[in-house]
Amino acid sequence: MPKPVVPEERRRRRRPTKSGTVLSERLIVETALRMLREHGSAGLTARRLGLALDADPSTLYRYFRGMDELTLAIGDALIGQALGGWAPTGEWRADLRAVGLRIHAAYVEHPQAAVLTASRVSGRAHELAADEAVLDILRTAGFPVPDAVRVYHAFVDTTLAFAALDAASLALPSASLRADEEMWRSTYARLPATTHPRIAEAAPLLATRMLTSAYPTALDMLLDSAAAQLDGVLGE
Repeated sequence: MPKPVVPEERRRRRRPTKSGTVLSERLIVETALRMLREHGSAGLTARRLGLALDADPSTLYRYFRGMDELTLAIGDALIGQALGGWAPTGEWRADLRAVGLRIHAAYVEHPQAAVLTASRVSGRAHELAADEAVLDILRTAGFPVPDAVRVYHAFVDTTLAFAALDAASLALPSASLRADEEMWRSTYARLPATTHPRIAEAAPLLATRMLTSAYPTALDMLLDSAAAQLDGVLGE
């Protein structure tokens, strides 16, 4: 049976660690993010996290029921960072684009954490706030509920899918990442037009375009489709 999580009020009354640090859920998550950035997912364990916090690993279970719950909290923290300071302008397309780019950027800033959390659903505060904000943008714009849910679904999955894809590339060892990027110049750019005419004509653009994220383009295409759909609804 999992250990019960101690309420936040009782956690704050606990004595500090030997180094004088007062533990909190936020501090644990921030430390876990740093460990993921430095050591990858394989380096994030309760024992190592306890050492980094100068606390007994068992203390972590006063805040989280296990490492999986900590993983969900990490993902929720990324969303919180993404939407910190953001406020809607009332222009639905600009607002939705800003939210998507913010979330994508937050995940890419922490690639190891993104790979670990992008496919998860936490049901935590920041995630719920982001979902509420996206649905409110769509409903306020005039999308009927079924259409709002359909666009929301495509928007969220596209954003997180690209975040996971781009983060996975950034999480590669630097030598592997450089080798992948060089492939567009060393192999694709040298294919003859006689055997690969379409690749050959596009090679100069591929060598530059494929080194950047396609998310902004995919997001704009999704928003174009949503805008056309909304025009049809409002024109009825």
